[in-house]
Amino acid sequence: MRVEFTVNGEQYELDTDGDTRLLDYLRDELGLTGVKEGCGVGECGACTVLVEGKPTLSCLTYLPQIDGKEITTIEGLGENGKLHPLQEAFVETGGVQCGFCTPGFIMVSLKLLERNPDPTRKEIREWVEGNICRCTGYTKIVDAVQLAGKWLREKGDKVEL
Repeated sequence: MRVEFTVNGEQYELDTDGDTRLLDYLRDELGLTGVKEGCGVGECGACTVLVEGKPTLSCLTYLPQIDGKEITTIEGLGENGKLHPLQEAFVETGGVQCGFCTPGFIMVSLKLLERNPDPTRKEIREWVEGNICRCTGYTKIVDAVQLAGKWLREKGDKVEL
């Protein structure tokens, strides 16, 4: 089966037997190691990427499912060598901890900030509940999302995916 898709602005076209997971292709073929395999069964959120702007578990997504679609990974967020404000906020607040789960949290939080640039702490916790972090009580992650929202509102920027 022939599939075509875009990853972080780059177009790809390849033949696949349909058994290759998006996670494996991104890591093994494209070297995009920001996408992590945590559980491999869609329970932890570490492998979250955006497919057509929607948070998607890449461990449960196969290449035929992304035919004709645009994928964004954590590596595709910054511009001109600069981190995205949400990435900066994770660093600023210490929300990165060990960093393994961070890309997944950032990818789901982007969609939240796109919908609501001023979420409450409760809204953030509910939004990221599909993501697991074993290092923290999530406080610094919530702080990071709120800080990024504040920065974006102050600059008048919108989160656009």
